[in-house]
Amino acid sequence: MWKTYDLEALLNENDYPGRGIVLGRSPDGTKAVMVYFIMGRSVNSRNRVFLLTEDGIRTEAFDPAKLSDPSLIIYHPVRVWGNWTIVSNGDQTDTIRDFMCVGKTMEAALKTRTFEPDGPNFTPRISGVVRADGTYKLSILKSLDGDPSCCVRQYFDYDHPAAGVGHFIHTYMMDGEPLPSFEGEPERVDIDCETARDLADRVWAALNEENKVSLFVRYHDIETGEDDTVIINKNEN
Repeated sequence: MWKTYDLEALLNENDYPGRGIVLGRSPDGTKAVMVYFIMGRSVNSRNRVFLLTEDGIRTEAFDPAKLSDPSLIIYHPVRVWGNWTIVSNGDQTDTIRDFMCVGKTMEAALKTRTFEPDGPNFTPRISGVVRADGTYKLSILKSLDGDPSCCVRQYFDYDHPAAGVGHFIHTYMMDGEPLPSFEGEPERVDIDCETARDLADRVWAALNEENKVSLFVRYHDIETGEDDTVIINKNEN
């Protein structure tokens, strides 16, 4: 009933989960764990890297000459505001931050947004926020069974996350035409790595070699506020 999946096995078995977020706790329970990765099938989607910023990370075209449409691929996947960290697969990161700046919630922010306008896939918008104490929320906005006239908004709030456990949400169930949106609750996964580097190396190795693009992993010490961050880009100068 309370199945916990092996994160690497889930990734090994799925050629195209799309973009994914994992939020959880380190094995000793002292660090909030954040993972965000992107994959791509088109030249435009694969032509990206993650760059570290003062308040998180942003995506950037690796080769500007190959950038054909920046609208859905250039954004800030991670932004820190106060004691909160926001993670998402699109510019809703900024929407959530702007609402939180005036005392409103992630849910209120995402009520103003919907899935991406990239029919027939209608890519879900996945988002997460991590509080100062390491508790977290995840959300997905997706079309109702591929019907663009209806947006389904689902929220999952984890107020007592267990040590060594995370929750994994991704945009697609698998590869396909059109791409099938994620279904069900976020998958409960093991986090058995003591450091961000160890987890990053294992996740990167498990992602499909042809489709993987970039990976961000952060271990945030809940007591001291210190961050251990790893970024891996398939495209490197």
